[in-house]
Amino acid sequence: MKTRLSGLWLMMLTLVLAATVHAAPGAGWKGSGGWGPQGSYGRMYDPATVETVRGKVVEVLRMTPMKGMGAGIHLKLKTETGPVSVHLGPAWYIERLDLRIEKGDQVEVRGSRVTFNGKPALIAAEVKKGDEVLKLRDDSGIPVWSGWRRGQ
Repeated sequence: MKTRLSGLWLMMLTLVLAATVHAAPGAGWKGSGGWGPQGSYGRMYDPATVETVRGKVVEVLRMTPMKGMGAGIHLKLKTETGPVSVHLGPAWYIERLDLRIEKGDQVEVRGSRVTFNGKPALIAAEVKKGDEVLKLRDDSGIPVWSGWRRGQ
């Protein structure tokens, strides 16, 4: 009887440990849907091409930038020099934030100027709306959502 109970306890302990390891931060996580800093898209960000633009949001879009990526949130800005496409980040992250960027908002965007699908675009590092600031990347281009699941 004691051997049977010991075996049962050992089996239960093994199951609990396996569940704990599986539930650990990052375990079983399949990545950021292609939005990580080492993916093809993340490597497009170049700190040497960072600039700041100001304009009015004329459209907020949910779109997939590259095959195999999760959906992202993008803005179309009307600026003094013409329209600018701005890539904010993954929808799963942007849609959980308190600061909402909406059509008609006046914003200032700091980000890396890139060519995306043959057209100029800005991968945003920071968006200012009034007195509020939405920080999306650090100075080297590492996305803030990279540590999001670890509580950072």
